[in-house]
Amino acid sequence: MPLDGWDHVELWVGNAKQAAYFYEHAFGFTPTAYGGPETGMRDRASYVLEQGEIRLVVTSGLRADSEVTQYACRHGDAAKVIALQVPSADEAYRQAVQRGARGITEPHWAEDEFGRVELASIGTYGEAIHTFVNRRDYAGPYLPGYRAAASNGQPAGGVGLKALDHVVGNVELGRMNHWVEFYERVFGMTNIVHFGDDQIQTEYSALMSKVMADGSGKIKFPINEPAEGKRKSQIEEYLEFNHGPGVQHIALQSENIVRTVEAMKERGVLFLDTPDTYYEDVQGRVGEIGEDYSDLQRLKILADRDEDGYLLQIFTKTAQDRPTVFFKVIERHGATTFGEGNFKALFESIEREQALRGNL
Repeated sequence: MPLDGWDHVELWVGNAKQAAYFYEHAFGFTPTAYGGPETGMRDRASYVLEQGEIRLVVTSGLRADSEVTQYACRHGDAAKVIALQVPSADEAYRQAVQRGARGITEPHWAEDEFGRVELASIGTYGEAIHTFVNRRDYAGPYLPGYRAAASNGQPAGGVGLKALDHVVGNVELGRMNHWVEFYERVFGMTNIVHFGDDQIQTEYSALMSKVMADGSGKIKFPINEPAEGKRKSQIEEYLEFNHGPGVQHIALQSENIVRTVEAMKERGVLFLDTPDTYYEDVQGRVGEIGEDYSDLQRLKILADRDEDGYLLQIFTKTAQDRPTVFFKVIERHGATTFGEGNFKALFESIEREQALRGNL
């Protein structure tokens, strides 16, 4: 199935106005569009934020019986829509449904004075959906039903985030291969990386993961499931608090991760900690890089290398009070994988947070 790229990720949240303020002021996003009662959307308010090629949308329901309100009540602030740009939403939808996908919204055109957009949606794990977007005939700020965001007079600065890298799903024990086969069958994706429970484990718990990617390698969907362990794994904790499968984290590419993380920390973003012992052997393991290892240690950024190059990455703490969705900042220098050498350090960081919450 031809995919032109990412279009947007939409979070359904309890308070979109406050969530938009958080992503603007903490993550450096610029508000670009708004939809709500003032624009003819009667049941919800929705804020569009952009930085580089990333488009993030936060939406909340306005009434108790709104599907958006009920979703946020069940899951907390959580990703609902992972939208993909396609040449034809009608063709993408028809192909997907013929290949066994569950249709959510049939292909249709939305129009306003800026042109028209073709949209359609299918279901994926949990209550998340994929929306196909064909916006080739549209020149508006986001979609019909939205207006350009009013300027707050502040120049759009950003923190150096430039593109979506991947979106990770957590699913129940025994369901990873079901969803791997779904992405193979429906999207024609291939499994480019497979991590077993012997590769991602600690003293207490483990997980298994497979990474699905389209032909270009630009669209990547890792799928995680828990593995048997002595105690509750991070994936089991997520499934419990999310009330089922869903998006675990959204990875954002940075053009300069040191500057990005410095800026985000100054703005109040909290990141997972990494013990100083991690940095005792990282230089010998990863080798020469363009950054200063002392900066990585100061900011707790992790490094890894594969046969194609190296990468740098760091996880934020969860973006809301439930231990569910969080973000990753990643900078790639040729590396196409996901930092296998960092998994144990990342897993242990999350387990330390679990222990503080009393959920390990």
